[in-house]
This record gives sequence, C-alpha cells and structure tokens, in this order.
Amino acid sequence: MKIKNNKNTLMKNTILIIVISALLAACSAPDKKAELEKLRTQKATLEAQIASLEEELAKSDTTKLKLIDVVAMPLVAQPFKTYIEVQGRIDADENVSLSSEMPGTVTKINVKVGDEVSKGQVLAETDARAIQQQIADIQTSLDLATQVYQKQKNLWDQKIGTEIQYLQSKNTKESLENKISTMQEQVRMSKIISPINGTIDAVNIKIGQAVAPGLPAINVINFSNLKVKADVSESYAVRVKAGNEVLVLFPDMHDSISSKVNYASRAINNLTRTFGVEVLLDSKKEYHPNMVAKLKINDYQSTTPKIVVPVKYIQKGTNENFVLLSVNGKVVKNTITISHEYNGLAEIAEGLKEGDLLITEGYDLINEGDNVNVKK
Repeated sequence: MKIKNNKNTLMKNTILIIVISALLAACSAPDKKAELEKLRTQKATLEAQIASLEEELAKSDTTKLKLIDVVAMPLVAQPFKTYIEVQGRIDADENVSLSSEMPGTVTKINVKVGDEVSKGQVLAETDARAIQQQIADIQTSLDLATQVYQKQKNLWDQKIGTEIQYLQSKNTKESLENKISTMQEQVRMSKIISPINGTIDAVNIKIGQAVAPGLPAINVINFSNLKVKADVSESYAVRVKAGNEVLVLFPDMHDSISSKVNYASRAINNLTRTFGVEVLLDSKKEYHPNMVAKLKINDYQSTTPKIVVPVKYIQKGTNENFVLLSVNGKVVKNTITISHEYNGLAEIAEGLKEGDLLITEGYDLINEGDNVNVKK
C-alpha cells in the first residue's frame, strides 16, 4: 500500500510541475516576442548608423582612395662626360705626287702600284741619251785638260814656265769639271726618284709617254704616318686641348678607335672661325687617305660621380626645372639645377641625391601629393 501511495504522490507532483511549467511558459512568451522585436529595431537602427559612418569615413580617409600605378627607379651617382662631335678626314703627312723635273719621254718604269719603295729609289726614267753623249764628249776634253794641268803644275812647281800658263790650264780643267757636273745633274733630273719610304699608290705614266714638270706621274704614300684632321669651332677653343680623350668613328669601315688629341692648333682661321686638331692613327689597320672620319672629343668630365637623369623625365615650369619623386607612396615635386647636358642625359648639380625614387612611367598622369603604387 505504501508503494502505491508513493506512486500516486509522484504522479501528482509530476503533473503539478508540468502545469506550473506550462503556466510559466504561457506567461513569458509575450515578453520574449516583445524583446525580439525590440532587438530587431535596434539592429536596423545600428546598421543604418554604421553604413552612414562608413560612407563619411570613406570620403575623408585617403587610405581608401584608389592608388595610381607608376614605375620608378632609384637614382645612382655615376661619372658624367660630354663630347664635341666634328667631321674630319684621314690625312698622310707623307703623301707625295711625283713628276719629272725636266721634259722628256718615259723610257723605263721600275715600279707598279702596291710596291714598297725606299727613299732615293729610282721609280722611272726619261730619255737622257743626248745628255749622256754630251757628258762623254766633255769627259774626253776633261781627260786632256787634266793631263795638261798636271804637266803645267809640275813645271810651275819647279819654277819653269809662266804662271799664266798654269792658271789657264787649271781654269780649263775646272770649267770642264763643272760642265760634267751640270750634265750629271740633268741626268739625275731625268729620273723620277722617291723622296720618302712608302707605297706606290698610283702610276699615271706609260713607256713612250711625254712628261713635263708639274704633270703627276707617280704617287707615293707613307701609310705609317696617317692621322685624322678636323676643324673645330672656335667656341670650343678653351675646352679642346692636346691630350683630350677622343673616339674616332669610321662609318665606311664600320670601325672605331679610342685615342687622344695629339695636337690642337692655337690659331683661329679668319675665314672659317675654326682651329685644327689632329689624332694619330695606328699604322697596322688599313686606313685610306681622305676617308671620312667622325670625331667625338671629350670636352668635360665630372671630377666626382654625379646624379644623372634622362632629360625626358625633367619637366619645365615657369622659372624652374623639376622632376617627380615617390616619397613614402606620395608624389613629391623636386626643383633641380642642371649643370651639363649631353646625348639625352643631364648632370644634376642640386635637387637630387642618391637613392631618390624618380618616377619614370606615369609621371604625366599624376600631380604633386597623389598617392601612388610604385613598381620598380
């Protein structure tokens, strides 16, 4: 019985708990719905406030602006040189056009084009038979006059005969010797003789051809003494001196050499207002006299490395030159001072330092103060 009563009591208690829970749930349900509606209203209000604040911040915060892509390069100090460019020509100091020293007919040509010859070598001869015949005739008279003179001298030494006889014999002998000497000089003049060591560059005569003084016969050139000569404007007279570095270009040979100015004239030509410069050439190469050459003479070189900027990146203001730099992601305008310009490059005296980021692409699309995304 006791067990049964306990069961009933337990059942009653369970029912009571269920009823009380149901009553509580029924009483609290309206409160939660109200609370949920209240929270939803608050959420909508907060979301509207957040959106408004985000919009205001986006307008005032430049970090949210779109960055402009540019390309920049770090500046590096380097040597800077400028050059003067002039046109010149190859010249030979020993370039001789030979002709006969007396009229005659060519009887012998001893050389051909390309032959190497030495100073004093006979290159060609003209007909000198008449002169040589005269020499032979005079030589016979000279032999007789010499014998007479020796005998007269012997007698005079012994105080025999008269002094006039001795002097006459001596005069006759010396006169004939002088005539032979003159004739021998004419024979020498009938020959074309090289005055230098060199190479035969041209032979303009033929056997049997009549020649005369002043008519070109044979050209001889010494190719070991070639040089480039050029005329430079007098405005560069102070900057171009012997010893300056020079780059010599030979357009027709597709070749170039580095050398130094061997000579710079101090005299200014009155007509052209120029002065001459010379550059010696290496005799080992096959240069040709009168060939065109281009000289690039170094007239300025920086004593220390300088900041060098391509001229195309330099912009011109009203009274200044400036470039655009990237500094911490912003565009900065830097005024600069240019000291020298050459071949599209400018040496900067003031306004830039090593390591500065020079904007090289996109500089025409930006302004000072813009935010940029730098690509190196």
